[in-house]
Amino acid sequence: MADPVDRSRVRAAWVAAIIVDGLQLITAPAEWTGPVAWVVESGVDLATMGVMVFLVGFHWAFLPSFVTKFLPFFDLAPTWTLAMLIATRDRRKMAPPEPPR
Repeated sequence: MADPVDRSRVRAAWVAAIIVDGLQLITAPAEWTGPVAWVVESGVDLATMGVMVFLVGFHWAFLPSFVTKFLPFFDLAPTWTLAMLIATRDRRKMAPPEPPR
């Protein structure tokens, strides 16, 4: 069983996933295409995967979210948000909140 994850880290990962998916949905219809756009989007996805792994630990759901960005039209789905839903659906793995001091 994986180590418990702090709730504040899970919240931060959720915020990051929603922001990245939102930005990618907003910029998807833009006419900014070509190899530069592909490199930038791939870099953002790679960085997002790194942030998710850093915040909540490795989960298999993060791999398809990164790989599907290379498929045309499939990256319009909010895959990072869905990956966070899958990675954090088992609430028993999260650490209980620390009592106030």
